[in-house]
Amino acid sequence: MAQAKKVVLYMVIVFVLYTIINSPARAADLVQVGFEGISDAAKSVGEFMTELIN
Repeated sequence: MAQAKKVVLYMVIVFVLYTIINSPARAADLVQVGFEGISDAAKSVGEFMTELIN
């Protein structure tokens, strides 16, 4: 089972590197979308906590 996890991890790493090398602009867009999603989620949690306190 541990061997399978290593193989999958290596495949993901190779895919990410291939995507970055093959299309760096698209990879940058995907990273930006990911960080925007994380930022929006953090803002929503902050607003929720603020409303709980008030």
